[in-house]
Amino acid sequence: MTLQHGITVTEVANQSRAIATIATGVIGFVATATAAAGAATVALNAAFPLDRPVLVTDILGAIEASGNGGTLKGVLRAIADQVRTPVVVVRVATGADAAGTDANVIGTDVGGVKSGMQALLAAEAQLGVRPRIIGAPGLDRAAVTAALAIIAAKLRGMAYAAAIGANRADVIAYRGTFTARELMLIYPDFLVADGSTSLGVARALGLRARIDQEQGWNKTLSNVPVVGVVGLTKDIGFDLQSIDSDANLLNAAGITTMVRINGALRFWGNRTCAALDSDFTFESATRTAQILADTMANGLVRYIDKPLTPSLAKDIVEDINQKLRELKRGGYLLGAVAFFDPDKNPTASLKQGILSISYRYTPTPPLEHLGLLQEITDDYLADFAAIAAGV
Repeated sequence: MTLQHGITVTEVANQSRAIATIATGVIGFVATATAAAGAATVALNAAFPLDRPVLVTDILGAIEASGNGGTLKGVLRAIADQVRTPVVVVRVATGADAAGTDANVIGTDVGGVKSGMQALLAAEAQLGVRPRIIGAPGLDRAAVTAALAIIAAKLRGMAYAAAIGANRADVIAYRGTFTARELMLIYPDFLVADGSTSLGVARALGLRARIDQEQGWNKTLSNVPVVGVVGLTKDIGFDLQSIDSDANLLNAAGITTMVRINGALRFWGNRTCAALDSDFTFESATRTAQILADTMANGLVRYIDKPLTPSLAKDIVEDINQKLRELKRGGYLLGAVAFFDPDKNPTASLKQGILSISYRYTPTPPLEHLGLLQEITDDYLADFAAIAAGV
């Protein structure tokens, strides 16, 4: 044996793996589309078979294959104006009437095969991505919107839908029929340069994904310029300092609207359809809860089925705290901490292989109201005479 009088250092690989934040900017929507008979119809059916989730990574190519009728082409164009991101499309057939179309959009789950918006629930298994920004622009009547909120909750995502009504009072009354934290209602629509209508919800889907990419998922949809629009389909009065403006009254009712600030049209509103006193009244609070839940679950799955020892519990707590510290440093959380609570881990539960780790967090609320205190004073006249006399 070779003699060494000293120290040997052996470098080993670090086996711990940091928890990765889940992908948040994947859009999923339901649309209708038709094409002229012949090769165009064949191409449309091949690119977007009915009731199947289709992953779009080349959105410009998808626009070319999306036919000329229905909502699909317009929604893809609206999204493309805002962002390049994975998009899951479910194409459905137009019904004989509005109720028939609603039924097709809502879809079914029969014999293990999902149709309509239910097919968005199959996207992760079939395509490898989970849509978290969802809608059915141009098809989102009341029944569809209610179903979208349910699907959004299952996907732990946000649904965006039109607030329906002939006028502001009707729209506010319509908003009162929904209570889901996973739903944001939008009113009215945009106009584009050729004078045609561009669905506000479609623009919202694209902008939401772009904000995720550029600013983060804890930044709300509000007060970010929207690309490719020139006007609104309804007159929305707006004054930053007025609580009686149309925009503020809509916001107070929990409806996101559109305004023009510094020459640019923007969505204006932070609130979901949750109750005004809910912890999840802000879009950012809802998304933070969802993203934290999936990030932690996905990041800790490697611990499942390992021997349940005190050291394992400590490792899990430290992994969660490491991720929470990262999110706090990044400005995604105001603060957070994970801990082992003995009261929630009785011997009987531990014996059954059940471990509970607690964590608490505070999301970042949006600055929705800035107060400025303006005061007139004579202070700066005190030296007027001396200065004027040149003393």
